[in-house]
Amino acid sequence: MPRRTPRTAPDRQRTPRRFPKFLGAASICALIAALLSPLTQAAAADSTTALAANDYCGGQCSDILPPGQNGNATLAQILLNQAFGIQPDHAEDQLGPYNNLASGAATLTDAKINDFFNDASFGVASDQVASTTAPGGRTDVTIVRDKKTGVPHITGTTRYGTEYGAGYAAAQDRLWLMDVFRHVGRGQLTSFAGGASSNQGLEQEFWRNAPYTEADLQAQIDNAIANNGARGQQALADANAYIAGINAYIDASDSGRYFPGEYVLTGHKDSITNAGTIDHFKITDLVALASVIGSLFGSGGGGEVNNAISLLAAQSKYGVTEGTKVWESFRERNDPEAVLTVHNGESFPYASKPDTAQGEALPDAGSVTQEPLVYDRTGSAATAAATSTSATAAATTLTSAKRGMSNALVVSGKYTASGHPIAVFGPQTGYFAPQLLMLQEIQGPGLSARGASFAGLSMYVELGRGQDYSWSATTSGQDIIDTYAVELCQDDYHYLYHGICTAMDKVERTNSWKPTTADGTAAGSYRMQVYRTKYGPVEYRATVGGKKVAYTTLRSSYMHEADSIIGFQMLNDPDYVKSPQTFQSAVQHINYTFNWFYADSSHTAYYNSGDNPVRAAGVDAEFPVWAQAAYEWQNWDPTTNTASYTPPSAHPNSIDQDYYISWNNKQAKDYTTAPWGDGSVHRGNLLEDRVKKLVAAGGVTRSSLTKAMADAALADLRAEDVLPKLLKVINSSTVTDTTAAAAVTKLSDWVTAGAKRKETSAGSKAYANADAIRILDAWWPLLVKAEFQPGLGTDLYTAFSNNLPIDESPSAAHGPTGAHAGSSFQYGWWSYVDKDIRAVLGESVQGGLSQKYCGGGTLSACRDALISTLKTAAGLTAAQVYPGDDQCSAGDQWCADSIVQRTLGGIKHGKITWQNRPTYQQVVEYTSHR
Repeated sequence: MPRRTPRTAPDRQRTPRRFPKFLGAASICALIAALLSPLTQAAAADSTTALAANDYCGGQCSDILPPGQNGNATLAQILLNQAFGIQPDHAEDQLGPYNNLASGAATLTDAKINDFFNDASFGVASDQVASTTAPGGRTDVTIVRDKKTGVPHITGTTRYGTEYGAGYAAAQDRLWLMDVFRHVGRGQLTSFAGGASSNQGLEQEFWRNAPYTEADLQAQIDNAIANNGARGQQALADANAYIAGINAYIDASDSGRYFPGEYVLTGHKDSITNAGTIDHFKITDLVALASVIGSLFGSGGGGEVNNAISLLAAQSKYGVTEGTKVWESFRERNDPEAVLTVHNGESFPYASKPDTAQGEALPDAGSVTQEPLVYDRTGSAATAAATSTSATAAATTLTSAKRGMSNALVVSGKYTASGHPIAVFGPQTGYFAPQLLMLQEIQGPGLSARGASFAGLSMYVELGRGQDYSWSATTSGQDIIDTYAVELCQDDYHYLYHGICTAMDKVERTNSWKPTTADGTAAGSYRMQVYRTKYGPVEYRATVGGKKVAYTTLRSSYMHEADSIIGFQMLNDPDYVKSPQTFQSAVQHINYTFNWFYADSSHTAYYNSGDNPVRAAGVDAEFPVWAQAAYEWQNWDPTTNTASYTPPSAHPNSIDQDYYISWNNKQAKDYTTAPWGDGSVHRGNLLEDRVKKLVAAGGVTRSSLTKAMADAALADLRAEDVLPKLLKVINSSTVTDTTAAAAVTKLSDWVTAGAKRKETSAGSKAYANADAIRILDAWWPLLVKAEFQPGLGTDLYTAFSNNLPIDESPSAAHGPTGAHAGSSFQYGWWSYVDKDIRAVLGESVQGGLSQKYCGGGTLSACRDALISTLKTAAGLTAAQVYPGDDQCSAGDQWCADSIVQRTLGGIKHGKITWQNRPTYQQVVEYTSHR
């Protein structure tokens, strides 16, 4: 019987009066939708001991992944949850500990770490076995689930059986989510799960980026196998066994009628007769899933057309020479004050500004139009809300500002109390119910790992630990996407390829939907259409020097999402990864743009992955170039979309640096990333400052490094690193206005108290220094506009704002999951404000802006602008600053910031207090090595 979980700290969500629309608002918004399927019932049985013989972590490996392992729920369990708040077993038992770290970190000790994390040791103690399953009746694999968290521990005596068990366990925990994901990857979500505007936006966002046909998906598999020898063949065998396990669970749950309740609520199954089908998985589904993950988290680059538009605006205002100088100062390609992951001074030049740009194809002013994706709208697809959703989805796809809140703190054993390296790291994948990631342990021939994998791709652990090493990743964002201007010929659907007029390839997808219990959106339909060229899909139309062109985007991972399977296979192989060097070799086989981190009992390591194309001499990666042979990637083959890539030694990499930090910041000196904002103030500084102090003092422990992460997770970047300088300008003379003076006092007190967004006490749902936080949230956009718009002018200010958002406070709706997503302060104008204010104060600035903006560069006028906007901000009420949404009442500051597990299926969870930290997180310190 499902149980009520009374001990959770999360705020309880209220049950809606009408059940039928429980999926309507959330319905798979932002990435997926999910849930369900109860644990297979089985008798408890003896299993392994608590510390397995192949576990070298000595009980010092921990992990956490909220809300809980169980992401399946039958229709009955969904109804119980909706009516009474009852949670299925293990649906949210990791949410409370995760939430509690915000208030408990201050008194954290090594002995208390597992109050907030799970013990990630291999195996399950015999008295902690909750169930043992032989999936499909097989004798070569068992799935043991532990009592505390319900995590599957898969042990096989054959490789096939092990992977079969992994597929079965994945379906037990995430079948509906996996089904949703394969439809997202094919651009067919609305037809499968309903026509909610969020579903429309999601399928449009991903299909625009990867408009693959079934033949394309199969070709990826064929190429990956053909190009990787024995490992490629093993990957194919593993995938087939994994799929067989998934399908075995589908059949068992269908006949046993314990499949996810969403299949009933979306009209795919009948709750009375059991009529309807749950389609079996096939191998191309895994590529569709991988295309979503690669697009969302591992495809750095793009934005060249927006860059060109802002450059033209700068040149229009200031002239070509000065305008280019202004543009470059805001772009901050290689800012000398930027925080770096590889901080030993080593240079890794990539995507640098050429001395003389070649082949640039900048659009004629005002000529750029975005290529439409959606056609023939009917019913609810033709509403204003639907078209607005399409515009947002397109902007998200085409920007270079890819969001990913993943961080890493890794310290060499030279600076730890034990002499062994310590790591606290993990990826941010948003907050969902169930989570996109799932935990598992997998032990079998050539496989030995525990950790997190994306649901439906868990034939290998993707982030986690091996026998004597752990690894993790953060999104890196280096530029592997280029924009080409293809000259049109004959009509708008033919282009010149090496002088030959060539027809574009049109790919279409027609979707329709009707109301269901889960999603009451009115019936509707539309057709998605993408024109593809040898240089990638068409994204914009324009003229260049009067010639009609289409702008296309080509990324090196296009048609190659399946290739990375080899790197993940290596990471799970204890006979392959035995050292920092072999770890780096493994992740070199991953073409997603990630920063990878490693720790064992003696060494740490870092490597930046991705297929970085070798560009033609003189090509500036920031802007569109002509689609001509002279400007193509070196040795580019359009048939396979392969080219020459920079060698591993040219990627930022390091072994045994004193420490590493990463929070999606700049990787190394001279290594240009595609997103804007790698300047003097970045959220990476929140980690850098804390870890640097720990290392200087020495004696770092797991708890002290975890506390550093948790402290940064509550910090307001603007308040910690920029606000003191703003107050210095204001206090350069006595503040006589009473309103401004009161605001200054509150802000100063907040800075003195640590500039945190932290509850007054655990569970109070009210911030200490609440007024100061409200004032800064209101003031920031006002002060930025007052500081920069007068000097830049409206057009250029707007263009730069399109390149880099002004703000990203916790309560803002940003990123793929909208508001309540935790991730904050990744993109904003904090560096611009910092550099400009310091310049106005007469302080030293390296890599400063091309001119002073605040108050036209005079201290007194700058001070007047700041005080004027501060008074306006101070006068805004909480209800005006936090206007409320579908989760919160107007004026509720804590709620506006709070993290919501997006209930994209039937099971709801309560809100938790804001923390700016990874979703899945490890704390590790190995005591020995093989």
